[in-house]
Amino acid sequence: MSDHRKLGRELELFHADPLAGAGLPIWLPAGAAARHAVEEYVRELERRAGYQHVYSPPLGKRELFELSGHLGYFAEDMFPVLRLSADDEFVLRPALCPHHALVYRARGRSYRELPLRIAELGGMYRSERSGVLGGLSRVRAISLNDAHNFCALEQVGQEVAEILDLIRQAHAALGVRPAGFRLSLRGPGAKYIGDEGMWRVAEELLREALAGVPYEEAPGEAAFYGPKIDIQIRDDAGRESTLSTIQLDFDKPEKFQLSYVDRHGGRSRPVMVHRSLIGSMERLFAYLIEVHDGAFPAWYAPEQVLVLPVAGEQAGAAREFARACVEAGLRASVAPDGSLGARIRAGVRRRVPYLAVIGAREAAAGRVALRLRDGRSLDPVPAVEAVRLVAGVVASRSPELLPA
Repeated sequence: MSDHRKLGRELELFHADPLAGAGLPIWLPAGAAARHAVEEYVRELERRAGYQHVYSPPLGKRELFELSGHLGYFAEDMFPVLRLSADDEFVLRPALCPHHALVYRARGRSYRELPLRIAELGGMYRSERSGVLGGLSRVRAISLNDAHNFCALEQVGQEVAEILDLIRQAHAALGVRPAGFRLSLRGPGAKYIGDEGMWRVAEELLREALAGVPYEEAPGEAAFYGPKIDIQIRDDAGRESTLSTIQLDFDKPEKFQLSYVDRHGGRSRPVMVHRSLIGSMERLFAYLIEVHDGAFPAWYAPEQVLVLPVAGEQAGAAREFARACVEAGLRASVAPDGSLGARIRAGVRRRVPYLAVIGAREAAAGRVALRLRDGRSLDPVPAVEAVRLVAGVVASRSPELLPA
């Protein structure tokens, strides 16, 4: 059974230092490289789907979170208010949605702009108890792939269907295997906001969106402002958690007085659809490290090509090949000195997808012998062809190491 905390140390992906604090992992260069590749992919996926990306601050005035309802319904999971003075109080945000509501109301809106899709990979903070923290799976500083889609009521069904399709695309590229779909509803005894009619409409819209998809209902698991679709994952220990989510919110558009000019010239309220394709970077990578046993698909592997000169005489050819890989957009380096066998074993332990061996004959002919991390070896090919092969696999975001 894989443990992402153990693999994270062995592969130098992230580090937990007591001086940083519990639940505040530090992403090391290898982990940061893998994360950056995933972030670039998701931003591009969103951009092609019509999302506009923004940056917003990780804290805001106390009044912002009183208005959103977080301080009234979510305070036990938030850090204490930062009091700079009697009249100047700030909150480390537990969610991005209040700031995205401010993005929407930065100017007047028309029905012609809807759906308006606002996306951000942003920081948020949860005051988790020390006993529940662990590696990347439960942290206090969260980097969330988040978006809020503002749409007319009649657009909600199509919008949710398109979000589900984007989630499927992202999961396929990353190698995520969902454990199931869950419709999270209100439950007895919990605190919720909004009226009964709003909840009934929202729940029915999500049921319709899930038509044909096997799911289970989970009373009591809704957000405090609305029902949601949760896409669950399961780690190697059998523990289940939520990765991707779609939530309907009629409440914040009312609280923030969000509106748009409808096709009849009147004012209408948009529906706010909260959605995350892949959840937080932390929880996502806790899962990916385990499900792939650290051997990520080549496109987001921290190091994609490790070049191995057989002897010192081939060092120049090795550096030239590594440089060609880097110029092609690949992450590549030349292995340090040592026996060839030891360097191959080190590359395999690091889960590098491609080991490029250059001996005397390869260097003289301008060729490279590629060895795959699964043990397969290819006949020597011209260096330019080797670069093209690896770059093609990476560009396709295939889970395989060779083209189909």
